[in-house]
Amino acid sequence: MDFELTKEQKLIQKTAKEFAENTVAPLREQIEKENEIPQEVFDMCREYELGGIPHKIEYGGGGGDYLSYALTLEQIGRFSSGAASIITSNNLSMNALAKFGTEEQRLAWMPDCLALNKFSSFAFTEPATGSDPKSIESTAVRDGDSWVINGTKRFITNAHLPGPLIIFAKDDTTGYPTAFLIEKFCEGYSISERWDKVGFLGSHVNDVYMKDIRIPLENQVGELGMGYKVLQGNIAFGKLSISALALGRAQGALECAIDYASNKTRRGVPITSYGTMQYRLAEMEINVEAIRNMVYRLAWIASNWTDLAQVAKESAKTKSFATRMATKVCQDGMQAMGSYAPMREYRIEQLYRDCMVGELIEGVDDVQHMIVASHMGFPRK
Repeated sequence: MDFELTKEQKLIQKTAKEFAENTVAPLREQIEKENEIPQEVFDMCREYELGGIPHKIEYGGGGGDYLSYALTLEQIGRFSSGAASIITSNNLSMNALAKFGTEEQRLAWMPDCLALNKFSSFAFTEPATGSDPKSIESTAVRDGDSWVINGTKRFITNAHLPGPLIIFAKDDTTGYPTAFLIEKFCEGYSISERWDKVGFLGSHVNDVYMKDIRIPLENQVGELGMGYKVLQGNIAFGKLSISALALGRAQGALECAIDYASNKTRRGVPITSYGTMQYRLAEMEINVEAIRNMVYRLAWIASNWTDLAQVAKESAKTKSFATRMATKVCQDGMQAMGSYAPMREYRIEQLYRDCMVGELIEGVDDVQHMIVASHMGFPRK
């Protein structure tokens, strides 16, 4: 297996590093204090053309691969997973269109989103659902040449920003979930106040209320009654985003711990001179590299997939390991920094809060293990 990055991948990595260090890092504290992403971050994200890296050029994408995408999120995740939502939420919906949409849908919806002129959202979760598609209560009723959508969606990222929304509702033909495209802020669309999260600040999640939203028949995404297939296939790729950000947080925590320990002295020498500190930092380095290898491997699989079931299994394994291990790396870093670690002036406390959120979104750890076990052939009661 060749672990060497291509020239193109190295260039994208360098570009993302510049964006992260020159734009996101200086605004990190402002993002945390105000829980808003400054306009400058949006503007520079557009300038660096980071919105559609893994998508085809004919749809407005960068023509890159998912490893280039993961390299980008890794760099941004070192400073702010919330700021990265500009890219990740968009790609979650655009992946669905790229893999399950029609050519007309791709050409109509993807270019504006991948250029970050609009911001798409992905809406499956409802107050009663969690990870259970059978509990979906939103409905889609056929009325002539239209679908009429009603229901409520919960914890929807970027629901407050203009752009398309892919939603899942039970259609009145099959009685099963089907995916549909709606334009946010159309007639019948409204949102709640934003939820107050502990981490991923700057990235807003709201409830979405849909009251008799009327859309044309051609806004159906994928086959009728096959919404769960769209969901499963898309979330498999979405977990790569969460895993890559976890890698970034782990790397950021390691950087924080090394910087602190190298400058903190005891009896006239840096505390990196002590064996216990060397062991802790080495343990962090080992775990970061383990995350990196799993994330990069998943990115390669996502770029070269032929079997969606394999992507689903590998993304569940990687998401589970990467997010849990990133939390451990952050905890080790906080131990290295002692009483300074929980202070707001230090980046590591924010990385730790982002880790708390990262373990829970795109499916909790129990769900990931259920997915892996199902692909191992174990029977389920």
